[in-house]
Amino acid sequence: MADGTEEDYRHLGEVFEEHTKGHLVDNLLGILALLKGPKLGYQVDRYQHSLQSATRALRADESLDWVVGALLHDIGDAFAPENHSEAAASLLAPYVDDEVHWVIKHHGLFQGYYYFHHLGGNRYARDQYADSPHFEACKRFCQEYDQNCFDPDYDTLPIEAFLPALEEVFARSSRVPSIA
Repeated sequence: MADGTEEDYRHLGEVFEEHTKGHLVDNLLGILALLKGPKLGYQVDRYQHSLQSATRALRADESLDWVVGALLHDIGDAFAPENHSEAAASLLAPYVDDEVHWVIKHHGLFQGYYYFHHLGGNRYARDQYADSPHFEACKRFCQEYDQNCFDPDYDTLPIEAFLPALEEVFARSSRVPSIA
């Protein structure tokens, strides 16, 4: 790489960007599909949980950022189970607004409100973020689009219903500053 020129790296950047943009949604769908299968004690698998979360957000007339955030909030379970919230938030960060990014990044801790106390933990651990402007949004997300999305009888939309939202959100220019 030390022998590359500015022209070389500009060309490589363009080729890389074209390729990644052209395959990003398909790649994300492939990762999301890894959540299909074992229910792990729940009434639905993590894939159906994700679809149900997004379905509820869509039906509540949430923004595209929220719908896509709901769909992908647990995608990190497939490859980063110990920090799935942060992994999902990192995937979303360049494309969604600050509130959705923050909520997805912290939803795992906030979700603990519903069960930490049953395992000897502190259900109020989320209160360390009480001063955040996104605190109430994260509580609402967990209440309306996470903890209740394990219902096997809920009329959940198929993944195809979310393709337009995914395509639109991930076609946006990155919010992460370019090196060039």
